Amino acid sequence: MKILLHICCAPCSIYPIKILRNEDHNVMGFFFRQNIHPYTECLKRQQSLEHYANIINLKVIYQEGYDLEGFIQNTVFRESNRCLYCYHDRLRSTALIAKRGKFDCFSSTLLYSKFQKHDMIKSIGESISKSVGISFYYQDFRSGWKEGIEESKRLKLYRQQYCGCIYSEKERYFA
Repeated sequence: MKILLHICCAPCSIYPIKILRNEDHNVMGFFFRQNIHPYTECLKRQQSLEHYANIINLKVIYQEGYDLEGFIQNTVFRESNRCLYCYHDRLRSTALIAKRGKFDCFSSTLLYSKFQKHDMIKSIGESISKSVGISFYYQDFRSGWKEGIEESKRLKLYRQQYCGCIYSEKERYFA
């Protein structure tokens, strides 16, 4: 299958790409930017992904622009439930690009992280699949958590310490 894989960062992409390629899928990445704050953090993650994609010969679509204001406007007063909006925004964008690009399906490296709300991601992906008209490829990649971390360290990839949004940065460092 031809899969468009939403990629949140290089380290989280290692294991899912390995597994999908081992299953003989044709994988292309999509880096969604506007949920990653501050902008300097977004650039670090993108540069790390560009480096890793070059190493493994992965084609990646990089989201243009940086709609910080849109992200904040859509999460303000819903900060405690911001992940629902963020997952939906990222997965819907991926699905729309996948459909336009005639991919067979879309998926996400969010399914790799043991820190993400896995059941919510799966449910949103399946719902978007129905509304957009393209299959959501679900696979629980969390079993490869340690392997992905070890490989990212071996490759000396930039490893961020929070999910991406300004709220998760605060939760990580202000405690």
